[in-house]
Amino acid sequence: RSDLRPEDARSMCCRLRLETRELKNKGGGLFGANPLTGSVGVITINLPRIAYLSNHNINEFYAMLDEILEASKEGLEKKRNAVEKFTEMGLYPYSRIYLEPIKESTGHYWDNHFSTIGIIGMNEALQMLFDRSVHMGTQKGIQFAVDVMLHIREKLKQFQEDTGHLFNLEATPSESTSYSLAVKDKKIYPDIVTAGTEENPYYTNSTQLPVDYTDDPFELAELQEPVQRLYTGGTVVHFFLGERLYNPNSAKIFVKKILENFEIPYITITPSFSICPKHGYIAGEHEFCPLCDEELKEKAKRGELENNKNSVKINVDLKIDI
Repeated sequence: RSDLRPEDARSMCCRLRLETRELKNKGGGLFGANPLTGSVGVITINLPRIAYLSNHNINEFYAMLDEILEASKEGLEKKRNAVEKFTEMGLYPYSRIYLEPIKESTGHYWDNHFSTIGIIGMNEALQMLFDRSVHMGTQKGIQFAVDVMLHIREKLKQFQEDTGHLFNLEATPSESTSYSLAVKDKKIYPDIVTAGTEENPYYTNSTQLPVDYTDDPFELAELQEPVQRLYTGGTVVHFFLGERLYNPNSAKIFVKKILENFEIPYITITPSFSICPKHGYIAGEHEFCPLCDEELKEKAKRGELENNKNSVKINVDLKIDI
């Protein structure tokens, strides 16, 4: 129930009308990556640092955010111009061939690509703007996050009108950025709020809930819905089920319930599983491999358990139910 449409799977190519007065959504297709579109560059905005420097002043927070958004626009425009120039020179020969239809219709190879702006650490930013009781799991925190995202979307619309190029708002993955930005900020501002520990700090990804906030997937969906539907670029909600998935059909039912009842564009499902060096994937969470245990029981039953100098010593006095 997001505002992405099924036909987006085949849009965003030659048939795209570049209406820069609207904030376009990145198209559908396989994993939201249609042919002939993408991003010319991504800039991730460090919200916790802005919140820290604004010193609990909301107006100052927005003023600093706008300044960084403007700088991001300029940086992405320069990159776009450079990539366009290099493509004309033949530096990207394969991309040049693929993007020839865009060049013929617009006069530029990369006009169908977005300039992408993402955010990180909304959860920690809330705690510094307000107090530690306000985070992405609270209504006050969610509402402020929505206000910030709507503000960014309006700025991106303005950027599109100013430049004639597409901009979008993305929940950038931040696999390394969440750690590297937190480490840098901790060195400069030791009392800045981060998740994790003093030795290993990190910022919570985009506008997601604090790690381990809830193990209820429907509570997670309800709390994330207001912000997830505001992204116009890529975003994803990860559902960690905390238990094994007994039947593939149950995954089908779960996906159907989530997508029918919540406006969330894209989800992943991760059931609990264990990995044994010998037997590989094992459904469910196990401290010890049940298949290895069965083999040990069989050996014990046959009296074949022996110690040798190359094996770990086994205490055969243990009671083994067979």
